[in-house]
Amino acid sequence: MTELPRIKLNLNVGLISLTRLFINTSVRMVYPFLAIFAASLNVDVSMISLALAVSMVASAVGPFLAPVADQRGRKTGMLVGLGIYLVGVLLVGLLPNYTTFLLAILLGNLGNNVFASALQAYLGDHVPYQKRGLYLTITEIPWALAFILMIPLVGLIISHMTWYAPFWFLSGLVAIMILLIVLFIPNETPPPSEAAALFADIKKVLTYKPALFGMALGLLIVGGNEVVNVVFGVWIQDSFGLQIAALGAASAIIGFSELAGEGITAFLADRLGKEKTITLALILSSLFVLTLPWLGRQEVGALIWLFLFYFTFEIAIVSTLPLMTEVVPNARATMMALFIAALSLGRAVGDVVAPQLYKGGFWLNAGACLLFNLLAWLALTHIKLPAKE
Repeated sequence: MTELPRIKLNLNVGLISLTRLFINTSVRMVYPFLAIFAASLNVDVSMISLALAVSMVASAVGPFLAPVADQRGRKTGMLVGLGIYLVGVLLVGLLPNYTTFLLAILLGNLGNNVFASALQAYLGDHVPYQKRGLYLTITEIPWALAFILMIPLVGLIISHMTWYAPFWFLSGLVAIMILLIVLFIPNETPPPSEAAALFADIKKVLTYKPALFGMALGLLIVGGNEVVNVVFGVWIQDSFGLQIAALGAASAIIGFSELAGEGITAFLADRLGKEKTITLALILSSLFVLTLPWLGRQEVGALIWLFLFYFTFEIAIVSTLPLMTEVVPNARATMMALFIAALSLGRAVGDVVAPQLYKGGFWLNAGACLLFNLLAWLALTHIKLPAKE
């Protein structure tokens, strides 16, 4: 591992994080405006949910693109991910219809996965494990900021222009970030032995029980979140009649909860320990899920419930990232690519299940989340690191 000078590392992390803000916006904006996109495309809400599920399954091929980051360098891996993403958002901007919308989500998620695994490997290369929780959390903050800063803006763009206008907006921003990464992040090619061993490392990870339980942990945490995430916008609309601008505001509240969760993770993960932080978050998440019958009756209570739900989820999922970078340290890029693929599959499961559960009432979605949390905790108990923190 080579440690970069702190100023250089911080500048690179800032550039990467800003890029993630724009990528995450297109990934996240589908959820609060799911009913809006469905109406604009003249399809049922379940068709948008199906598009999400298909895109998540397809984006799970990310591990097979991981050789780019290992053979050509982390920077090249990031640029390949951004290129894939850019093609997707440009497609729906040029030819706005359901097929290109599906392709935009698919390529957007795939590009995001490739970009994320490359940047996480980059941080694994340059940041000691004892500090990695902080730096990986910083790169996850844009996930929350997308809801706080960008989704309300997307709502305004849709209201004043058209449903596909945000895709043009985001494609321009990402094109600028590609140029900045080309100019300012150096390309560091890993040793030849690491690149040559990549496909052997896939087998190594998939036959190593702690790694499999790690992937199961991520799949279950994300799946539990997704069964709520997919339908929260529809639930808010159905229950309280909120319109586009109000949905954007509700999304901002969720963003603030996630930002708070990331702040807590940055403080706790390296101090309390990654496993203990995840356990605490799962316990609190499960307790808050149980409060839905009381808090979900009124608009303010529902927003409070969403705040607490996303707050605890963010602590749990972000704390898994530094933990996973150390499960198979001699196959780090491969482990992270497969872990991100597991997260995509978790979202796919949630995307398929959520609309079916919602037919019986939103409380069924919350109950499913509770079950996912329990199974995630069981998976966590089987994860062992090669060495103690």
